[in-house]
Amino acid sequence: MHASEPGYRPTILAVSRHGALLLCVLLSPGIALGERPAELPSDAELERAGAVIGNIIIDNLNVFDLNDPKDDTRLFRLVDHLHARTRQDVVRWQLLFVTGDKYSRRVLNESERILRQASYFYDASIEPIAYHDGRVDVVVRTRDVWTLDPKVSYGRSGGTNSTSVGVQELNAFGYGAAITVGRSSDVDRTQTGIGIQDGNIAGSRIAASALYSVNSDGYQHDLFVDRPFYALDSRWTGGVDGTDDLRVDSLYDRGNVIDQFQEHDELSRVYGGFSHGLENGWVTRWTFGLTSDDRQFERAPSWTGVDLVPAERKLVFPWVRYELVEDDYLKYHNYNQITRTEDFDLGAHLSAQLGWSTPILGANIAGLLYSVNAGIGFATEHNETLVVASTLDGRLENGTPENAVVTESFHYFLKQSEKLLFYAGLDAAAGRNLDLEDQILLGGDNGLRGYPLRYQDGTSRALLTLEERYFTDWYPFRLLRVGAAAFMDVGRTWGTAPLAEPSLGILRDLGFGLRFGNARSGLGNIIHVDLAFPLDGDPSIKRVQFLVMTKATF
Repeated sequence: MHASEPGYRPTILAVSRHGALLLCVLLSPGIALGERPAELPSDAELERAGAVIGNIIIDNLNVFDLNDPKDDTRLFRLVDHLHARTRQDVVRWQLLFVTGDKYSRRVLNESERILRQASYFYDASIEPIAYHDGRVDVVVRTRDVWTLDPKVSYGRSGGTNSTSVGVQELNAFGYGAAITVGRSSDVDRTQTGIGIQDGNIAGSRIAASALYSVNSDGYQHDLFVDRPFYALDSRWTGGVDGTDDLRVDSLYDRGNVIDQFQEHDELSRVYGGFSHGLENGWVTRWTFGLTSDDRQFERAPSWTGVDLVPAERKLVFPWVRYELVEDDYLKYHNYNQITRTEDFDLGAHLSAQLGWSTPILGANIAGLLYSVNAGIGFATEHNETLVVASTLDGRLENGTPENAVVTESFHYFLKQSEKLLFYAGLDAAAGRNLDLEDQILLGGDNGLRGYPLRYQDGTSRALLTLEERYFTDWYPFRLLRVGAAAFMDVGRTWGTAPLAEPSLGILRDLGFGLRFGNARSGLGNIIHVDLAFPLDGDPSIKRVQFLVMTKATF
């Protein structure tokens, strides 16, 4: 392809660091995300040869590709001009390799996954483009999304509206930091605040976030500083965080408030840990910490109904956590996103944490605190994928389980074609001796789409979701990717919860809707517009529920 032809994009490579600097201009179509020159040795051959990383070329693309005639419009040129493109250093900070490291496809793949997790990238790929003198030159390609949001939004779920007004920037000046200033309102409260977040402070692996908000029912102040296990081969972690949160909590049943109380939470935590890194496809990690969890409750000032208030609870406990992680990922398309690359974690993982709360450290409750979560995924040759996860959390006080909750989830995907996918999900939870403020609810806000939010209250619940998903080629205004879904939800609660009416038994709904994937924006991945029709429940429920929501997945 000649340089004057549409779609041409030259790629400039620094080929050698020894002797004269050679610039190689490839007079050929730009290599798309995820592609590599066919004449290069395979990854396995490069690794066997002991090749090392040579030049690392960062090719961070703007929101629109102006070399594509369909994107080359006056409006899109203006958007690209106004957009602060992600700086190359921000991309480099997140890579797990530098020049001189041994070439490893596994490390390149994990670096891709880290980049794709950033809200300011639509996609990312890392591929070798030249091999010479035992060195492999690689190109890191990313595509930005629009990250400045005037934040004027509306949502409706379970018969309740939510709104927000403000400004949000997910990639301030191209440095990868997020800043949010605004006001939002939902069924619980109106919140006005400012928040900041940076995942790589000054090019380091240290992440930090802070939130300061004044709410209609109190306030929330959060501070979090963390050096995480950012990669499978990370060797240590450490951090501190704290929360000061005053709010009014409501208990719900049949979509109505049945109790209210004021809750003041003061939480703080410090921790550190180590790992030997990735060994034979597995990672083990140990983390040690100290947590103070102080929760005080009072009667809500404006509440005139039934008055149940939880007792004050202060837990102060040292803890230890063990993690076991398997490295096993697959790349998918058109599963939970529309056209975007999706990283499915199919590896086994286990995390178990034990702590001991004691009055010696200032607690008013003595006991064992435990938290366990585990999961694994499976993929077959018949385009089937199953992801299973379990959790168990709670306290053991004087030999009695308190606030014990176990959850199970099964998510099954059957890829019928490039445009059709069948999804089935089963999610269940069961509790014992729950703290009053911790409800197990089922309704329009957590998957039972044909019913009001927080409709059923119990000590356990189960929800089955069946969904046929259709991914279209429709690309309106070259801004949105469009999909559609037909669904059925079946769920129920069991057990007697405080103040709740008896369970209505099995609740079912049918529905259909559209999905709009933000192809150019990092501000919410999938917009859901659904009509849901309840088949059960009490006569007061509207026979048609209209839902508008923004979710992370399809």
